[in-house]
Amino acid sequence: MTWDELDIRLEAVPGCVSVHVGRLGAPAAYRRLADTTHYAASTMKTAVLVALHRAAEAGRLDLDAPVPVVAEFASAQPGAPRFACDPRDDNDPEVWGRLGGSASLRRLAHRMIVRSSNLATCLVMSHVGLPAVTEVWALAGARHSVTTRAVGDLAARDAGLTNLVTAADLAALHAAIVQGAEQPGPLASPAACAQMRDVLLAQEIRDDLPAGLPAGTRIAHKNGWIHGIRHGAGVVLPDDAPPYAIAVCTTAATADGGPAYDDATARRLIATVSATAWAARHRL
Repeated sequence: MTWDELDIRLEAVPGCVSVHVGRLGAPAAYRRLADTTHYAASTMKTAVLVALHRAAEAGRLDLDAPVPVVAEFASAQPGAPRFACDPRDDNDPEVWGRLGGSASLRRLAHRMIVRSSNLATCLVMSHVGLPAVTEVWALAGARHSVTTRAVGDLAARDAGLTNLVTAADLAALHAAIVQGAEQPGPLASPAACAQMRDVLLAQEIRDDLPAGLPAGTRIAHKNGWIHGIRHGAGVVLPDDAPPYAIAVCTTAATADGGPAYDDATARRLIATVSATAWAARHRL
């Protein structure tokens, strides 16, 4: 499928599909609504990962020190009561199995990415703080993405605080991590970026971007999903071409607010974009 054919295909999809594809450090080879904001879902967890490693490098946190595993947290909305994470909304029972015990921040960050653990995310965010995550977006050159609350903070959500991303910003963030592993960059030291890249490479939920790639292709990525929303973003590392960043954000809402298609359709759509980018990898 050519880029023009992909354009026609995406134009027919209800709702909004945003795409950014391009070599690291180069202008995008393909953009479609790449600066349009979408609800972030779990893609914001990559920014939380970076904030954690930055805090560790600054000596404010020890990645390997055990921290208590709790399920109640302070709301980002001033004056609101503490909120509780819900295991029914989580994708990772392992962290819940540690409730009342302890885990290292390194372990929690790993589960936050590879299994998209909401509880691990709230725990990490409670140690790094929202301003640190905001700083990460700025350092990555993000123009429109914001993280204003933790997962499950309903009081903050109801007060209008939301987490937003764009395809362009997600591509920039993941590219900065992978590039930073090879040479000093804005986010963290090469050693820290290499650790983050390796966590993203270990992603276990592989039914969107990776589904459009040949088996065994390395991709350092994070995805996110919630009713009517599915995103995937990362860096593909082919053996026969330079790495490239790819981000696809889908919001399937119709005019009445309901989803226009289901999550399985969204995953296939993202895989189609990924396969198109892969076929063009030598010409990006």
